[in-house]
Amino acid sequence: MKTILTPVDFSAATHGVLAAAVELARATDGQVVLLHSVQYPVVTTDYGLTADVMRETIEISQNAATKQIAHLEKLVSAKGVPVSSRMASGFAAGNILDEAKKLRAAYIVLGSHGHTAFYDLLVGSTTNAVLKKATCPVVVVPVVRAKKKKSVKKR
Repeated sequence: MKTILTPVDFSAATHGVLAAAVELARATDGQVVLLHSVQYPVVTTDYGLTADVMRETIEISQNAATKQIAHLEKLVSAKGVPVSSRMASGFAAGNILDEAKKLRAAYIVLGSHGHTAFYDLLVGSTTNAVLKKATCPVVVVPVVRAKKKKSVKKR
């Protein structure tokens, strides 16, 4: 059975990513493995941030993510596709690449948020990092944006 590693971040891209992963799993008689990477909080100041506060923040994020990923597992399972999930902490791209290697993933299916090049330069792009270093095929699912309605001019 082929393993389709499916990183999820619970953003607007998630449902499109799940749909693509389910479709690929059905076509290849595969299983979906959901992966969520809890990011460490960004520290921008030295004041008031203790190790206890940092630990508590990470724990709250992990608990919320555990509930959300369980919900996504149910959605995929309801479509008749074998599914499991994993959680990791830290840098998302590194976690994705590590899990793909551990699982011997046949594919990685992940979303692209469509940020600008300037944003990616400042913040980095998980998708870009995975594309550059993955040893298996990567399917990138774009975010479907709502179409703007054309305004009609009254005469």
